[in-house]
Amino acid sequence: MPGTSSHKAVSKGAVFADVDHDPVTTILPQGDVPYTDHAMDADERVIVALGYKQEFKREFSLWTTFCVSFSVLGLLPSFASTIYYGMGYAGTAGMVWGWIIAMIFIQCVAMSMAELCSAMPTSGGLYYAAAVLAPPKYGPFAAWITGWSNWIGQITAAPSVDYALSAMILAAASIQNPDYVPTNWQVYLLTVLVLIIHTAISSMPTIWVARVNSWGSTFNIIALVITLIAIPAGTTNEPKFSSSKDVWGTITNLTDFPDGVAVLMTFVGVIWTMSGYDSPFHLSEECSNANVASPRAIVMTSGAGGLMGWFLQLVVAYTVTDIDGVINSDLGQPWASYLLQVVPRKTALAILALTIISGFSMGQGCMVAASRVTYAYARDDCFPLSKYWKLVNTRTQTPVNAVILNGVLGILMCLLVLAGDVAIGALFSIGGIAQFVAFAIPIAIRVFFVGHRFRKGPWHLGPFGPWIGGMGVAFVLLMVPVLCLPSVTGSDLTPGLMNWTCLVWGAPMLGVTIWWVVDAHKWFTGPKVNVEHAIHAADAAVIDGVGADEDVVQDDASSKASASRPQTPHTVL
Repeated sequence: MPGTSSHKAVSKGAVFADVDHDPVTTILPQGDVPYTDHAMDADERVIVALGYKQEFKREFSLWTTFCVSFSVLGLLPSFASTIYYGMGYAGTAGMVWGWIIAMIFIQCVAMSMAELCSAMPTSGGLYYAAAVLAPPKYGPFAAWITGWSNWIGQITAAPSVDYALSAMILAAASIQNPDYVPTNWQVYLLTVLVLIIHTAISSMPTIWVARVNSWGSTFNIIALVITLIAIPAGTTNEPKFSSSKDVWGTITNLTDFPDGVAVLMTFVGVIWTMSGYDSPFHLSEECSNANVASPRAIVMTSGAGGLMGWFLQLVVAYTVTDIDGVINSDLGQPWASYLLQVVPRKTALAILALTIISGFSMGQGCMVAASRVTYAYARDDCFPLSKYWKLVNTRTQTPVNAVILNGVLGILMCLLVLAGDVAIGALFSIGGIAQFVAFAIPIAIRVFFVGHRFRKGPWHLGPFGPWIGGMGVAFVLLMVPVLCLPSVTGSDLTPGLMNWTCLVWGAPMLGVTIWWVVDAHKWFTGPKVNVEHAIHAADAAVIDGVGADEDVVQDDASSKASASRPQTPHTVL
């Protein structure tokens, strides 16, 4: 397994983190305990027991962590960005039934992830869990695949959100001035500007980032509630609402596939919208009481997001009158087209303004979460030039270099805007499929392969954990091929209508797999321990952070014995 033990003489005053007393599943070799030269609080004992130094200030609380992840969900701007997939594949019945069905299984994935987070609250998150839980000798490869898929999903999130945000801003300008028609270059340049602003904000000290995201998430919730009230109250339709029979019972299949497959295809919008609840996992090293607060934030995000998102689906499904008019409007933004269809122009602009501000907050949350993932993987030398991306700025105590890297990559990816709607649309599909594959790998390992090597944290699912995890994994296995389906088949399928997700996500994943086989397996060993640690000796008084009373010096025999032990995860049941 990853890492090489650095057993050293332990001087008087060393403070140990006794992994037997901290509920963690760790990468440290069996029998080793980490130590520092200062007293540790509960949070630092947990992260040190996992093999990492405490490098961030823990200035996120349960609420502010939830705020970041809820901002990343960004229900209102997410729905506005993906309305094409839900409504455009299976109509209103696909929207309302699709959301319910998908959310049941997404909750299973979220709860299983929360259980892993409680046992391993690190920025590396899913990647760390895959490495620790995988069968012997397969840990580094499991971490490699999980990490790269998760990272690809993370770094595409902010660019796709900021692209949709820019399109909405320019659509609002078109509503104000019907003679104005935005060009792809204008959309791209505005997207670049927003990405630069988000990069700057994400480089600020942790407490400032937490405050910005707290304000943004609060606004997101308020804007969503206002929208849920304003659309039914302000609709100009006659009658105001469609019948329940039409909404729930009529599938408007706009694909070449059977109705059931068309409904499954609507899940891409749900999956993309709900792919941000892993953010508390990646922020856990900046959160106080992380092994309880972070998993709670994951479950709160998925639960609140699922319920409020469904309410929004219902409002739109009961009020939309012309699905084709929404999907194929000259405005180029289905959400703006829908609003103009059902409410007066001023009301439409007001709701669009709320969506734009919420979208800005969402993009900011995505940038913060992605930067922490980049930092965590660079800390373990996953990337070329990792020594630069893993640096923590001494002034802000945030991974500024990782933030800048993600910003530059986002600007480059958004060049797809210039290739047309189909090309840039691939970013949305990538975000969903890449994230959920990364979610499923460590959960699948925990369910099917882990055996006794998983030690539950303080937040867990009890005996239902494997069953809930198994349902989530089955859902992901079903959805991976569905997310790659185009809406048309046969002679109707052209390059412009092709679903390029399989290529845009599959090609990088194939590339990193080949890289592993050819070279990376020689040097990549998974999570790297960066704290001093020593063999668990009987003469070391180490319980719950109490320092050793005497000098503890390992003899050569102990060091050799430790070095010869297999590097297996340390767990105590």
